[in-house]
Amino acid sequence: MEYSFWLVIIFTLLYEPIIGYFDFQKFKVDVRKNQHARLKYYKNAIIGLWVPTVFILLLVLFTELTLTDIGLSITSINTDTLGPVVTYSVFAIGLFYVCGILYYTIGYHVSDKIQTSLAKAQEKQLGESSFSEILPVTPKEKKVWNYVSLTAGVTEEIIYRGFLLFALSYLFPTLSIWVVIIISSLLFGLAHTYQGFTTGVVRTTIFGIVFSILYIGIGSILPLIVLHFLVDYMAKLGESHEQG
Repeated sequence: MEYSFWLVIIFTLLYEPIIGYFDFQKFKVDVRKNQHARLKYYKNAIIGLWVPTVFILLLVLFTELTLTDIGLSITSINTDTLGPVVTYSVFAIGLFYVCGILYYTIGYHVSDKIQTSLAKAQEKQLGESSFSEILPVTPKEKKVWNYVSLTAGVTEEIIYRGFLLFALSYLFPTLSIWVVIIISSLLFGLAHTYQGFTTGVVRTTIFGIVFSILYIGIGSILPLIVLHFLVDYMAKLGESHEQG
């Protein structure tokens, strides 16, 4: 089982940070001259995330690894591992973030004011972002983006939270939980190298640390899958209903 764990870890070190980065550079050139480039990129991204996820699920079927080990379990509050102060503080941050996401996601569909606000925010993001080309533009792309968001929510939580936290603790039992959290979160950040250092690696690593603490505190990645999906789903909001 240890060799299988290392295969997934090596995958997280090589595929997204290196291959994914150069694929995105190629995509940025292709998308300017090929109207189907964005849909092709989405398809490849979905496949690239599901391959290691299916491998992990096969480990559950054929080894001692269990669904509970990778966080696919019922939620149960745990403050012993990280302490009540850290756990509940991050719970509060997570709850605040969820409320904000729900406010804008629901409000986008019922409020012209919020829709306009999101449109301005997206326009600013497109102007400043180094990865704006990836965001959906056409109605078809926005529909496929829903599957990209769902895929990211499910697979990235299984890989970077559920599996990696368990695998690193299993392979290196003497490491403190905080070191394990930082390593798994850094690997998650490196998977977003194509987004740039600050926006991609640093911000996503911090995102990973918060999600790791939430996972340890609630004992399940299931709520995180939903939250992760909503975070990615919001990226397509900000244009008028007529365009979407």
